[in-house]
Amino acid sequence: MLSDKEIKKKFRLEASKNPEKYFAVDVLKSENFQRKKCKKCGKHFWTTENDDNCGDPECSQGYSFFEKNPAKNKMDYIETWNKFSKLFKKWGYEPISRYPVVARWRDDTEFVQASIYDFQPYVVSGQVKAPADMLVVPQFCLRFNDIDNVGITGAHYTGFVMIGQHTFLEKEKWNQNKVFLDIHNWLKKGIGLPNKEIKYHEDAWAGGGNFGPCMEFFSRGLELGNQVYTMFEQTPSGNKELKLKVLDMGMGHERNAWFTKGTSTSYETTFPSVIRLLKRQTGIKVNDKLMKKFLPYSSFLNIDESENIEKTWTYISKMTGYSVSDLKEQVIPLSALYSIAEHSRSLLFALNDGALPSNVGGGYNLRVILRRALGFIDKYGWKISMNEICEQHASYLKPIFPELKENLNDVYKILDVEKKKYTQTKQKSRQIVSNIIKKNIDEKMLLELYDSQGIDPEMIAEEALKLNKKIIVPDNFYAKVAEMHEHEVQKTAADKIEKINVDNIPETDILYYDQWDKLDFIGNVLKIIGNKVILDKTIFYPTSGGQLHDKGKINGQEVIDVYKQDTVIIHVLKEKPKFKKGDTAIGKIDYERRLQLAQHHTSTHIINGAARKILGNHIWQAGASKTLEKARLDITHFDQLTEKEVKEIENLSNEIIRMNLPVNSYLLKRNVAEAKYGFRLYQGGAVPGLVLRVIEIPGFDAEACGGTHLKLTGEAVQIKILKTTKIQDGILRIEFTAGYAAEKDLREKAGILEETAKFLNVELNHVPSRVQELFDKWKKARKAVKKKKQIDIKEFELKTKEESTGNLIEKTAKILNTQPEHIFKTVKRFYNELEEFKNKLR
Repeated sequence: MLSDKEIKKKFRLEASKNPEKYFAVDVLKSENFQRKKCKKCGKHFWTTENDDNCGDPECSQGYSFFEKNPAKNKMDYIETWNKFSKLFKKWGYEPISRYPVVARWRDDTEFVQASIYDFQPYVVSGQVKAPADMLVVPQFCLRFNDIDNVGITGAHYTGFVMIGQHTFLEKEKWNQNKVFLDIHNWLKKGIGLPNKEIKYHEDAWAGGGNFGPCMEFFSRGLELGNQVYTMFEQTPSGNKELKLKVLDMGMGHERNAWFTKGTSTSYETTFPSVIRLLKRQTGIKVNDKLMKKFLPYSSFLNIDESENIEKTWTYISKMTGYSVSDLKEQVIPLSALYSIAEHSRSLLFALNDGALPSNVGGGYNLRVILRRALGFIDKYGWKISMNEICEQHASYLKPIFPELKENLNDVYKILDVEKKKYTQTKQKSRQIVSNIIKKNIDEKMLLELYDSQGIDPEMIAEEALKLNKKIIVPDNFYAKVAEMHEHEVQKTAADKIEKINVDNIPETDILYYDQWDKLDFIGNVLKIIGNKVILDKTIFYPTSGGQLHDKGKINGQEVIDVYKQDTVIIHVLKEKPKFKKGDTAIGKIDYERRLQLAQHHTSTHIINGAARKILGNHIWQAGASKTLEKARLDITHFDQLTEKEVKEIENLSNEIIRMNLPVNSYLLKRNVAEAKYGFRLYQGGAVPGLVLRVIEIPGFDAEACGGTHLKLTGEAVQIKILKTTKIQDGILRIEFTAGYAAEKDLREKAGILEETAKFLNVELNHVPSRVQELFDKWKKARKAVKKKKQIDIKEFELKTKEESTGNLIEKTAKILNTQPEHIFKTVKRFYNELEEFKNKLR
């Protein structure tokens, strides 16, 4: 089979030989378009004019829609979507709300990068029904390959809205002429372009083994969008026509609004209120005459396409009549202002949708653009608040994206913490730079310093100049940084499982979904491989979702392990089975083990919901583990938890237990579950399958989950948070016990306190005050020793059974299993926990 690049090239040639077969030629001809071949790039295109130039900016010398704008209908950013959705609804399409930009329903990407991502893989493959057969969507997308181009070209973004026109139709209902005519009518009736101002380019697309023709549409050098007709798939036996015809039309919301307005840059049209605010706050004055001459050539400063940026500046200088220095003096600070506006909007969407800046994966790129924006603010000494800019974005976008106003407080908290980290890093960076500046610093070192220490290359270049050294910062530096983190993949435990042959084995019928407390069952033996047994049905839970497997017996033989491979559950026996394929299997599980694991699993959902209520909507599960002794939940959060926050999460969790709410379990089709509960379902990552099992605590939490769960929250008995730790940037771990494990933990702590009381020869209720007394004397002694002062030994040494304070402290710490400096905290915590438990029993 060919690669996507190879099949695209091959199919483009085939389509160019047979345009009538692959493009809406009937519509084009009815609108008086003629097929031409560009004399510069050789591409086939369609136009109504006697013209041999395709209209691509490289072939047509930039943009030409500023002075003589051909669009009759002038629309701002909000009006563009409103008009588009209204027209397409009239033409039979259903406008739908955007999907979150954090693509939690997928395991192959962190962020949505195109509107078709919303429907991959299940809708596009025909396995799950789309929200509508014909729909349009204003989908916010994130891409980090153009960071260095943002601001300078007037048209590049890290975050943008792709207006998607999509159809998911069977072959019999597919009508390529209609979908093409609809987008043509948008250009004619929506934007108000006469046919002579439109040029269509023939192209091809391939991805994921699928491919098809593509038609791009241009006007005055600007590509407004393109339609991809996904019609074929590659197979080992040859190319085949897809049963489901998928239209993937992606149109730049920003570009269409910009085109109709013809403003100096697309940023003025995309976020006008933010640009006005920033210009007021910075005092930047725009030389309209210079910018008017510069903008038609701004796209030439694309670092991915320009071999020598300085030569490009020289060329633009020649074409505009302004010197390079005059151009840079106006354009460079303005591009910094535009970058701040653009980056803040990307961050607003990402943080609102649950992403966090961090040192890994997509979160790393969020931190890159945030620090790039903060770097510009510092460089020019501007008094700019990122929080204020985000609020302005949210207010302007409210008619299309009202959800952005709902989580602003969470966004502010995250940005404030990140700004604090940035300031601390900057202070540390200056010291590091002063130590290394005399070395030979190349591109590799610049990237390593940014990646490992967060040191801006501009800071290094500035310090080098003071020593008359010149350090070249690559024009595409931030794109290179983003590339370093594009392919970070986490390995899972499932990758280590040794797979066996389960071909032709039907999906195992799972019996524990409905009854967590079902103890036994009767099934049939389908296959035996060594000591591994496959049954037609089972109540044995396999290790998955961070939960340990069940144990028990099958036909009297001990089951020591259970795991799932594809849709089949495999039971591992301690010894080779004494029964054979086709026999009846009588299974029985260990009840106490099942109960404890179910208590810990349901409590994980409870704590996750409580953390979200207390800390904010940015809380998502990042991992979990449930054992017999304790459980842990990893959550996304930007800072360490305070004692107050831990207590609030624990108290709310136990309140949910006290309320004895139902824990509902549903099997729902994926599209039905997503429509009812949203993408909050996907805690901890993507969940495979066309049918999802949803665990719902009504009004509190709902997650897609295959684990064993209680029927009522009250069955969890009690939750006790043991400790919280930061395990990596942006992720905290909460360790806890629940149910009988929590009671066991409290009994052990009570025993420890009783032993401490006996050792110190005091009543149990006097242990905290006695330990406090010892601790204060011990602390005082240590301070005195450190200061090397002469001290009266009798002042701080307490003789009890001829033992010094120091010995008492050390032995008490040993009983409490902690360090001497932590004994009072530990005793106080143990004692308070016991008192709380006693109060609950009263």
